[in-house]
Amino acid sequence: MDVLVVGAGDVGRWFADLADAPVAFTDVDEDRAEAAAAALDRRARAVPLDTEESFGLVVVAVPMAVAVETIERHASRAERAVVDFTGAMRAPLAAMAETAPARERVSFHPLFAPEHAPGRIAVSESAPGPATDHVREWLNASGNTLVDVAPDEHDDAMSTIQGRAHAAVLAFALAADDVPEELATPVYSDLADLVDRVTDGNPRVYADIQDAFDGSEELAAAARRLADADRSGFEEAYDDAGR
Repeated sequence: MDVLVVGAGDVGRWFADLADAPVAFTDVDEDRAEAAAAALDRRARAVPLDTEESFGLVVVAVPMAVAVETIERHASRAERAVVDFTGAMRAPLAAMAETAPARERVSFHPLFAPEHAPGRIAVSESAPGPATDHVREWLNASGNTLVDVAPDEHDDAMSTIQGRAHAAVLAFALAADDVPEELATPVYSDLADLVDRVTDGNPRVYADIQDAFDGSEELAAAARRLADADRSGFEEAYDDAGR
C-alpha cells in the first residue's frame, strides 16, 4: 500500500519514517517536500501539490487551521483510506466523510511532539478497515500506545489539556519577574521548566491550538476570581481547585 503524506513538516516526516510502505510527500513548499523525501533512509519521493496520482493511503499532516481544506483537496486521491494527524478530530472526520465517504477514515492525534516520540496517540475511528489497521500496526510497532476515543470527547478534552494548560503556562511567563535562581521553590522551578518547554516551540502551533480549543477566556475568568477574592473567597477557590 503506497502512502501520500500531505504536509512535509515534523509530523509528516515522523509518520513517513515509521510507515512500512513506499511514501510520497507533497507540500505547499515543494522544496520542503523534496527535502523530506531525501531525508528518508529508504526510497521516497516528492510529488506536486496538484498531482493526479492516486495512493492507497492518504495521510494529512498539516496545521489544524488548514486541516479541513487540505482534506477536501486531497482525500479523493485515496484508493483505500484517508487519515489525519492534525490535532483535532471532529472537523477533520466530518470533512473526510464528506469528501471520501467510500474510504476508510480515522483520525490520529499524537499527544507529544515528534522529538519526544514514542508516546500516547489518541485515535478516533469513523470508518476503520484493513488499511487503517496497518497504520495502527505501524504506530504500535514504533513503541506508541494507542488510546481510542470519540471525536467529541477528544476535542472537548483538548480545551483543558491543551488550550487552558498552554494558556496558563504562557500567562505565568508573561506575569513573572526575573528572580534569583537560588531562591526558587519547587513549584516555581516546575513552572519555569514548563515555560521553557512550551516556549521552545512554534508559536503558530500554539496559536492554532487556541483558535481550535480556546482556553484563555476560562483561564482569565479563573485568574480574575482569585484577584477579586477576599481571604475567605481565596480559601474557597483554593478548595475548589483541589477538587
